[in-house]
Amino acid sequence: MKGFIVLKANQAFLILCLFLATISVSAQSADTIRAGNPVFPGWYADPEGIIFDSKYWIYPTYSAPYNKQVFLDAFSSSDLIQWTKHPHILDTASVKWARRAMWAPSIIKKDKQYFLFFGANDIQNDAEKGGIGIAVADKPEGPFRDYLGKPLIDKFYNGAQPIDQFAFKDANGEYYLIYGGWRHCNIVKLNKDFTGFVPFEDGTTFKEITPQGYVEGPFMFIRNGKYYFMWSEGGWTGPDYSVAYAISDSPFGPFKRIGKILQQNPAIATGAGHHSVIHEKEKDAWYIVYHRRPIGETDGNSRVTCIDRMYFDEKGLIQPVIITKEGVPPNRLD
Repeated sequence: MKGFIVLKANQAFLILCLFLATISVSAQSADTIRAGNPVFPGWYADPEGIIFDSKYWIYPTYSAPYNKQVFLDAFSSSDLIQWTKHPHILDTASVKWARRAMWAPSIIKKDKQYFLFFGANDIQNDAEKGGIGIAVADKPEGPFRDYLGKPLIDKFYNGAQPIDQFAFKDANGEYYLIYGGWRHCNIVKLNKDFTGFVPFEDGTTFKEITPQGYVEGPFMFIRNGKYYFMWSEGGWTGPDYSVAYAISDSPFGPFKRIGKILQQNPAIATGAGHHSVIHEKEKDAWYIVYHRRPIGETDGNSRVTCIDRMYFDEKGLIQPVIITKEGVPPNRLD
């Protein structure tokens, strides 16, 4: 009987050890799970990340030769790990004036509708047809339809090519469009129904806010009452593509360049740039969503979408982003 009791005790101890080991492995797995970079398959660039209706959304450019860029896809996730593809939320069949080079979508919600700003046709002068357009839908996954039947901006103002648009809502409820390629950046104030613009107090409509080093890809957010203005530098097909930023008390600047916060790591990827930022407010987690070129890829269009964490120091300055292969841990939106 005594030996039987010892055997039972040993069995119970063994079961307890196995149970604790299982818990430990499960906890370790939960701690180490990562989204991985890229976050979804396929060649995609210029991603705009945003939160709608308890989901993360990414709206990228389909990265391909210009004549094949005739549609836009979107991706959604509830946890940053598993992503659902929403194909062809907008295409040139729905936008009669657009024929190619649909680029860098930016989306904003207003009055229960979703407005998707996009560039098309890569116009090189004021005589060509194209520029920045708007599509609208009742859901973030679309389908989107052409809102104006024509471009919203189809001319070069202050030297800015009408591409790389970013829709920005200020703290006071005003809506702006910040845009521009060819090393020039403008800000314009949108009217109430997004059919045009409201002139500024000085009578101008297109106000240039170009900082030193600016090339393209503007993005803006507010943190602790300060306006963080970010942009891409370098050539989009090269390894020197990168992101820099400035801080101001106003969305109109002045914006004095502080420095780069996102760039290549030759051991991981090159050409890290044209980004956006997601702020998950409940955990005060900041994410930078960007594209980069995998090691060994030489085609300019071989770009993938990635997400890494973004942090601030005690002075409110953005710390240099560490680009990773592992990506970010899960962060579920409920």
